[in-house]
Amino acid sequence: MAIDPEDLIPRKTAAAIAPGEDLSTLSEHELTARIAVLEGEIGRCRAAIAARQETRKSADGFFKR
Repeated sequence: MAIDPEDLIPRKTAAAIAPGEDLSTLSEHELTARIAVLEGEIGRCRAAIAARQETRKSADGFFKR
């Protein structure tokens, strides 16, 4: 079984992706992987926002009594 050269390229994490980074040097596969990482980070941010909103809602309910 042949090894795909794309599998040898280290994957970037959300922390390693810089907004405004030059995209012209990235392959289609790298761009797709970048989008997947960023979408994962967006989901993580949305979950954190939802958790904070629930905390605020609970606190508001407690202090309005």
